[in-house]
Amino acid sequence: MLIEIDSHSATPPYEQLRVQVIAQITSGVLVPGTRLPTVRQLAQDSGLAANTVAKAYRELETAELIETRGRAGSFVKAAGGTVIAAALTAARVYVQRIRELGVNEKDAAAFVAAALSAP
Repeated sequence: MLIEIDSHSATPPYEQLRVQVIAQITSGVLVPGTRLPTVRQLAQDSGLAANTVAKAYRELETAELIETRGRAGSFVKAAGGTVIAAALTAARVYVQRIRELGVNEKDAAAFVAAALSAP
């Protein structure tokens, strides 16, 4: 599992990690049943604090994309595929409509960020 953290990004490291794992699940790089690196191992490999990696794993688990099986480790969860498929469909519909409207990529991303931060 290749993870690259941009220390100059405004996006928190745990969020960069979380998004990259989701992208790897979505693209099929990480298939259901794949064992993820331990928190300590991924922290060491990526140069992050163990608590940062643990936070990303907790959020992925809450989203039902991964599951932790005690000492056996954390694994990509099979059921997460339906959540990801639905999210991808929603994103594609959004992108198609944004393109029809002639909105540029930067503004489209800002609209998404604003919508996600709204109550």
